[in-house]
Amino acid sequence: MEDTQETKPRVGFIGLGIMGRPMAENLLRSGYPLVVYNRSPGKMAQLAAQGADTADNASRVAEQSDIVMTMLPDTPDVEAVYFGPQGIMTGVRKGHLLIDMSTVTPAIARKIDQAAQEKGADSLDAPVSGGDVGAKAGTLSIMVGGTRSAFERASPLLQAMGKNIVHIGESGAGQVAKACNQVVVALTIEAVGEALVLAQKSGVDPAKVREALLGGLRPKPRAGGAWTASLGPSL
Repeated sequence: MEDTQETKPRVGFIGLGIMGRPMAENLLRSGYPLVVYNRSPGKMAQLAAQGADTADNASRVAEQSDIVMTMLPDTPDVEAVYFGPQGIMTGVRKGHLLIDMSTVTPAIARKIDQAAQEKGADSLDAPVSGGDVGAKAGTLSIMVGGTRSAFERASPLLQAMGKNIVHIGESGAGQVAKACNQVVVALTIEAVGEALVLAQKSGVDPAKVREALLGGLRPKPRAGGAWTASLGPSL
């Protein structure tokens, strides 16, 4: 039997930006009772209109929630929200689950995990890939670091926001996987740029080359959610 809204854990969500807002909306649509906090009050009002409760600070979010999720711009923002004077850690209690979905350093993920353990709580680092399109569609790829038990507890929530969800390993492993993802993305962009420059300098229309590449280079799924790019016969 599926959980009703009354039996689902109460989720706190902090960070309602381009990615965070649609992720929080997907949790609401999945029936999770939600309390939100954002530095820009207007964004909280938008979620409140859809049924979410709001809090005055990150500590209050933790106090009112069973599970706290964060989606913030960078490492300094995450550190401030978790460890500031009215940060999440001041409201954490035994049994809490903290899930940071920001893209940050593995070191801050491990710092959060250590602080959570000291309070009898669990934590996961769960950065995402897929952009705002994936956030809106609920099709994000999510790379997770932390204990297996915490991952299993978080899985229903993560499934409301993503499709390719992989437990990478211990605390910080999710952030390492995201760094690997960024390396692949950066090198792919560089390779595409080099290819189009080659086409242009050779007197070939780069737009036509791009059209040909799009028809022949297709990502193919593999077991476990990994993928490989396959060049079709057109190349």
